[in-house]
Amino acid sequence: MDLLTRFTTHIYQRHLFTKKDRLLLAISGGVDSVVLGALCKRAGFDMGIAHCNFQLRGADSDADELFVKRLAETWNVPFYSIRFNTRVFAEENKLSVQEAARALRYEWFGELRKRELYDYVLTGHHANDDIETLLMSFFRGTGINGLTGIKEKNGAVIRPLLFAKRTELEQYLNEQSLSFVQDASNLKDHYTRNFIRNRLLPQVAGIYPEVEQNLIGNIHRFQEAYALYQQSVAQYRKKLVSRKGSELYIPVLLLLKTAAPATVLFEIISDYGFSAAQLPEVLALTESDPGKFIKSATHRVIRDRKHLIIAPLAAAAGSRVLVEAPGDYFFEAGTLKIRRRKKEGAIPVAADTAWIDARLLTFPLTLRPWKTGDYFYPLGMNKKKKVARFLIDLKLTATQKEQVWVLEMGQKIVWIVGLRIDNRFRITDTTGEIIEIHYKK
Repeated sequence: MDLLTRFTTHIYQRHLFTKKDRLLLAISGGVDSVVLGALCKRAGFDMGIAHCNFQLRGADSDADELFVKRLAETWNVPFYSIRFNTRVFAEENKLSVQEAARALRYEWFGELRKRELYDYVLTGHHANDDIETLLMSFFRGTGINGLTGIKEKNGAVIRPLLFAKRTELEQYLNEQSLSFVQDASNLKDHYTRNFIRNRLLPQVAGIYPEVEQNLIGNIHRFQEAYALYQQSVAQYRKKLVSRKGSELYIPVLLLLKTAAPATVLFEIISDYGFSAAQLPEVLALTESDPGKFIKSATHRVIRDRKHLIIAPLAAAAGSRVLVEAPGDYFFEAGTLKIRRRKKEGAIPVAADTAWIDARLLTFPLTLRPWKTGDYFYPLGMNKKKKVARFLIDLKLTATQKEQVWVLEMGQKIVWIVGLRIDNRFRITDTTGEIIEIHYKK
């Protein structure tokens, strides 16, 4: 069976999408994405092409963009492209370049899909990507979910080539005489994924020639095992956890009688900001005296006489400050100096100063500690993000997280004080008057 037939058969058997759907294809210009585009075109799907220029390789990045644009012209399909200052974004958000590129591209794909009325975003991930992801997760340390590989369908993102190996895509590329571009960084071993691809797997294959097929089979078995695992965890959760107001109660003796108390406990507490590294400490509470507790960024697990109690971190009494007008305001974490003035000079880069468009701000404001459920739109992004996740991404310590405050207008966060303003309140070229806020610890 040729690759095109296998491709279309796989799509319909897995109910991934149909001829009625509009598909936005993420095309980098490499082998996998070019083959994805060629297969979708030959199969007659309604498609458009999206290309990200991360500006990481100078003229080569621009050449890739031009190549993909011409590919779209050849196929007579819509073409969309965007350029990112990836290194700056990575530095500002304390991310690796790879993490930054991933965050930027998927956010843009989502926005583009909605704006241009596409049903799904398709990427060219294939079976070898799945294998590499499995091994990276295994070596880093992971639960069973980390052994299930790449999700074939994750919301509006679909990866329809996970059934095919890289060698099969390369063979199809040669058979169809398709052109592609080679990202030279894929040949370098300083990225973990490249090291696994270029050095580790070839050496293992020297001992186990069927290693790729065996690992693909393992991924499928892990996926089925994970489905059973989730059913079991759900049953234990229903049996163990009771809610009283905002608190969750877990009977200690009943927890310890389960077949895998540590695993069950982690699956419960991980929803409340607790990490795998904290699990031994939380589990030790089952043998501790009442009153002891372990904290995450948002919750405590407290040892009661008979229970472990998961409770939200309580805000300090009297911690809310009403900001009625520009002026100086003192609060537990420091001082805010708020002034109204004309927009003059360069936007400050220091994190302790925020410029807000005065047209968008209506007093009074509220200054308070952040809480679970808070979200905002980080500067430069049109997608909301939970404050808890934002603080995790900044890698703040638990103590640092407890000292974070937000400035709020109504139900909208204006500024996570000293860290990031909300994109909805940013200044623009049309801003004439600003509210300048300076934070001093």
